[in-house]
Amino acid sequence: MNWDDVRIFLAVSRAESLSGAAPVLRLDPATLGRRIARLEDSLGGALFVKSPQGYALTDLGARLRDQAEGAETALTPALHDPSGQGGLTGQIRIGAPDGCANFLLPQVCAAIQSDNPALDIQVLALPRVVNLSKREADMAITVSPPDAGRLSVQKITDYHLHLAAPKGMQFQTLADLRGERIVGYIPDMIFDKELDYLGDIGARTVHLASNSVSVQLNMLRQGGGVGIVHDFAMPFAPELQFVLQDALSLTRAFYLVRHLSDRRSDRLTRFADLLMDGLRREVARLEAQARLTAGGKSKDAG
Repeated sequence: MNWDDVRIFLAVSRAESLSGAAPVLRLDPATLGRRIARLEDSLGGALFVKSPQGYALTDLGARLRDQAEGAETALTPALHDPSGQGGLTGQIRIGAPDGCANFLLPQVCAAIQSDNPALDIQVLALPRVVNLSKREADMAITVSPPDAGRLSVQKITDYHLHLAAPKGMQFQTLADLRGERIVGYIPDMIFDKELDYLGDIGARTVHLASNSVSVQLNMLRQGGGVGIVHDFAMPFAPELQFVLQDALSLTRAFYLVRHLSDRRSDRLTRFADLLMDGLRREVARLEAQARLTAGGKSKDAG
């Protein structure tokens, strides 16, 4: 079997269409169709069920995908590091939620890339869960562990969130927030239950909303009102202070999600270890800085 045909098959299976795979492979859909048909003829069976909704794998196609992804994983180290010198090379794409992508990954990825100059790192920041089955990314950071799919899930670290407001604003209880402008997520665009904070603060309306954590932070910085902010983002917003910390303190976690087959890739595993270690350190560093500069409590004070 020709590896180039297998590569085309994998791209079509992930894009679920010829037109979706065409830009990735830099081939026109008609050429891809002929190549898939040739591969099906050589295997003696259909690999896809074709419909107006796209290309869905048949049982034969699913079996070939599993074998092809295993071969792809085995070939990756040789393709990206033919010298065998051990440095991380090639391209790795990470999918991540907005807060992590804006306030943590730039520092962590820059440090990793500095130590591995032949490595290209791409960060895909999306207000939704990244689709690994379509290979939108090599790995993803999530705030909830997925419970379906052929995936490997590792907890990275806990992180903390508190209410924040422009400096000078004072509140005694959560009830004092009534009548204040609330900054938060667009309610019908919350893609993970762990991001739904409205119930925690007793708010029914979000007056200034965005699906982006960084936009929410900038709304607060402009005097937009009160909102829940990641502790690790507070050092980037010197205009803000923590409020009502005794009344509300939230803990969430980041998880690293990968294809189960990718755990056999030494290259991706080495990168994942560096990524997780860097994120743990950066969350700890920024949260400690926030406690010192944004009115936060020290760990010893509870």
